[in-house]
Amino acid sequence: MFAIMCMCLCLFPCYCELKFPVGSITYLYAFFFYPSVCLEFNIRDKIVRMTTDSGSNFLKAFRVYGVDDENNNAEPLGAEPDESGEEDGEEIMMEAVEAGPLLEHDDGLEYQLPKHHRCACHLMNLVATVDVKAANEDRVYMKLSRSSFAKCQALWNKSSRSTPATEIIEEHCKLQLLRPCETRWNSLFYAVERIVRIVKEQGEAAIAAVFSALKIPTFSPAEIAFLTEYAKTMSPVAKAVDVLQGEVNVQMGWLVPTITLLKSKLQSLHTTSKYCGPLVDALQAGLERRFGEMLADPELIAAAILVPKFRTRWTTDEGILKCGLDYIKTHLKEQSSAAQSGDSLSSAEEEDFFSTIK
Repeated sequence: MFAIMCMCLCLFPCYCELKFPVGSITYLYAFFFYPSVCLEFNIRDKIVRMTTDSGSNFLKAFRVYGVDDENNNAEPLGAEPDESGEEDGEEIMMEAVEAGPLLEHDDGLEYQLPKHHRCACHLMNLVATVDVKAANEDRVYMKLSRSSFAKCQALWNKSSRSTPATEIIEEHCKLQLLRPCETRWNSLFYAVERIVRIVKEQGEAAIAAVFSALKIPTFSPAEIAFLTEYAKTMSPVAKAVDVLQGEVNVQMGWLVPTITLLKSKLQSLHTTSKYCGPLVDALQAGLERRFGEMLADPELIAAAILVPKFRTRWTTDEGILKCGLDYIKTHLKEQSSAAQSGDSLSSAEEEDFFSTIK
């Protein structure tokens, strides 16, 4: 699945979400699918960017067939493999697709892909699942994290595989557990948050009784404190993902303020963190690596300034605000010049039409 971003108002895009047919999606398939979409929706001259996830099939399509070098970004660490499950060598074997009729009519422009914009939610998920592994370089954090999550996993396994275990948990905790799922964003955070909520509302004795009944080693005080701090640290990350994957009140201008404020919230947590300092550092590094270029993109900054909810209140960096304001002023001058040239052309045509009148 990918989305094409079309400009309908100044820096406020509309999105056309598209689904590929069922089957193997190679980089060639992604490339040849684009012109048919432009033709079907009549949006070729309106496309600003194309948004996809970080699958290697999409990244390769833009690297090979992008409009310019700006699109041909190198694949980041942690990029997902091709959704078709094929390696590059196998994708090349797929070049036997019947693309002749398409290429015969190629004018050199129609079959170039527009500017690529990687899905922010997908990048955030990579930050929260891949980049956070760097926190394990701290031995204290790694030891506490592994012991805590090993006991959590044992509890989740018991609750999912045994009906009596589910009944025991509900009896003592008054709530059922949530299980993490690799294909669902934020699922690990919500699963840990549920355990922390049970400890807070029902007390450590309730969760200890569950562990005892299920014959699982119970949490130590340090592990409970770690899980509590982990949930507190990951909470702004989960909220940022929920904001960015919204379907109603989200435009291009929401991206930069969301990531900027997330980094600010994480920095505030770092000063009070006892166990999860390495986790905060890993999150900050991941955000900078995956969103650094976007945070300095004049177009995205200008889009944020033009959103009434944000304007210039989302950052105190005067350099960033000047970059966005200069971009807006430049494009306003271009639009004004274009409008004036159109008016002068219209006036010239009118004078020519009435030239016989004296």
